[in-house]
Amino acid sequence: MLKKNKKNKQQDRHRWLLIGFLCLFGVCLVAQVRPTGQKPTAGTSTKSTADTSKTAPKTKTSAGNKKQSDNKKQPENKKTKVYLLHADEGQADKLARPDVQVLIGNVKLRHDSMYMYCDSALIFEKTNSVEAFSNVRMEQGDTLFIYGDYLYYDGMTQIAQLRENVKMINRNTTLLTDSLNYDRLYDLGYYFEGGTLMDEENVLTSDWGEYSPATKQSVFNHDVKLVNPKFVLTSDTLRYNTENKIAVILGPSNIVSDNNHIYSERGFYNTLTEQAELLDRSVLTNQGKKLVGDSLFYDRVIGYGEAFDNVKMTDSINKNMLTGDYCFYNELTDSAFATKRAVAIDYSQGDSLYMHGDTLQMVSYNLNTDSLYRLMKAYHKVRMYRTDVQGVCDSLVYNSKDSCMTMYTDPILWNDGQQLLGEQIKIYMNDSTIDWAHIINQALTVEMKDSIHYNQVSGKEMKAYFENGDMRHIEVIGNVLTAFYPEEKDSTMTGFNCLEGSLLHLYMKDKKMEKGLFVGKSNGTMYPMDQIPPDKLRLPTFSWFDYVRPLNKEDIFNRRGKREGEMLKPTTDRRPKTNKRNLINMK
Repeated sequence: MLKKNKKNKQQDRHRWLLIGFLCLFGVCLVAQVRPTGQKPTAGTSTKSTADTSKTAPKTKTSAGNKKQSDNKKQPENKKTKVYLLHADEGQADKLARPDVQVLIGNVKLRHDSMYMYCDSALIFEKTNSVEAFSNVRMEQGDTLFIYGDYLYYDGMTQIAQLRENVKMINRNTTLLTDSLNYDRLYDLGYYFEGGTLMDEENVLTSDWGEYSPATKQSVFNHDVKLVNPKFVLTSDTLRYNTENKIAVILGPSNIVSDNNHIYSERGFYNTLTEQAELLDRSVLTNQGKKLVGDSLFYDRVIGYGEAFDNVKMTDSINKNMLTGDYCFYNELTDSAFATKRAVAIDYSQGDSLYMHGDTLQMVSYNLNTDSLYRLMKAYHKVRMYRTDVQGVCDSLVYNSKDSCMTMYTDPILWNDGQQLLGEQIKIYMNDSTIDWAHIINQALTVEMKDSIHYNQVSGKEMKAYFENGDMRHIEVIGNVLTAFYPEEKDSTMTGFNCLEGSLLHLYMKDKKMEKGLFVGKSNGTMYPMDQIPPDKLRLPTFSWFDYVRPLNKEDIFNRRGKREGEMLKPTTDRRPKTNKRNLINMK
């Protein structure tokens, strides 16, 4: 029994010994495993040539598993980590600066798809940010490169701040500045202390600007200057696309080239095609001519401009103006036309002449020669007004070669109380004032004395001579008929004189008919005022068209045609004498 008990005690001792050995082995095994959260001791120094992400411990604790589950909920946090890829030397002082790594020599960092290079850097672990010094370079793919002397990069906001000698290169676009902030989230770089943007066509400078590599869109503010080999654009605010080369004008801007100048506060300018679409009363100036409108289109290559609504084209050299709601101007041919309430204004004299027609056109001939001359055409329903002279006709042509303005189709000319009309009227100008007028066929001049009495002279043609804008002498030629009221000095009518002849000289004084002298044979009758035959009061061709006369410069738009039956019937056939067949076959 005692032997049996002794044997059992030995077996229990061996069992407990085995259990203790197994426990000791387990403790040693656990002690060899290092938790992932454990940090190295302070004051350590290392040299690194490999990606630190590859040296991370693979053993995971419960804390590590919890952290992993949190990362699955917020995957964007992984993108904010800045990784060290290479450095010749790395230092860390966990006591003095526990969250800072000092990297020296050929530093290479990565944040998502952005790679950063520099000579030295500081990595701040808590803020996940980097300071980089000397020979800084940022690369994203093969399209975006940024250089500078200093970089601060925030991995959380993904904003890079580069300073001194900064250069951003995006394909064919280069941005130069000393202070650049680049936002990776919005793919936007902006400067605020002056910068220069260059592409294949243009060089832009400004105090403040931004550029997006993704959209190729840039915005510039304050002292903006776009330099192109063919023009220079200066502005306060400008938007520019480096892909399509279109500049969007957003503030007071000037575009200056060899011969023309554009001012606009809002619009578009294509620097490739040199076409402009301008708004808000933009101004186009070319060699003394100024074109203004609510909106403008201009093509510098073809050399023409179009203006729409409230158009005004001014020629400061010749002192005239063209207005309307539409105007076309060709600077290469020096020609223009206007429609839609078109008005030609001559202000070379103290009193301006206003002329309206459905269409007003100016054409230049023999450009760049000594024989340069211009034609100004107005058609149809022409009406003109100046305080001393008014006129109406269907159409007219002014030729600068001989300073002659020809009125066609029922022309009428008024000078104070005098009315002149015929089939055609030629007005010869001298320094924009009437020198003399030639009335051709069915010529008639009428002077209104009152509502009943009119001085009247008719003939085949007339030549009226002016002095200082006043009619002084009229020469009536061929088939002359007169119905005239001689006056005393106190303007009392002494009788009624009906005469006829072949040539009459009629003299004016104080804008009234004073006397007439026939050359050659004449005959007629002098009637007392109380014995005038009723059938003699009016000449056969008498007409008084006061109801169609323009009353002021606004009245030129109110066309009033002649009454039925009062239209002149031309006595000459202006059709070509050659038959149509010969005209067609003419060489």
